[in-house]
Amino acid sequence: MKAILSLACLSLLALPLAACGGKGDDKLAERVEDAADNRADSLEAMADNLQERAERTRDVGEDRAEAIDAADVNAAAMSPERKADIVANEAAAVR
Repeated sequence: MKAILSLACLSLLALPLAACGGKGDDKLAERVEDAADNRADSLEAMADNLQERAERTRDVGEDRAEAIDAADVNAAAMSPERKADIVANEAAAVR
């Protein structure tokens, strides 16, 4: 009876080692997965930042357009270069 109990205990202790193969591949696989998760988190954070920048860019464009309309700018008197600079956000829309 003691021999059977000892054998059963030994089997229970050896079972987890047999499942992983004892080659350390589970630990390596976990590290690979963790590293991929970290890279994905970083990409998601960059995407969130880009989304915020895009929203701010839209807001600035809307504000500039409203300022031009409110100032009743004489666009006909502007040179094409001046208009292009205003559109490219390289010149003040309203002085």
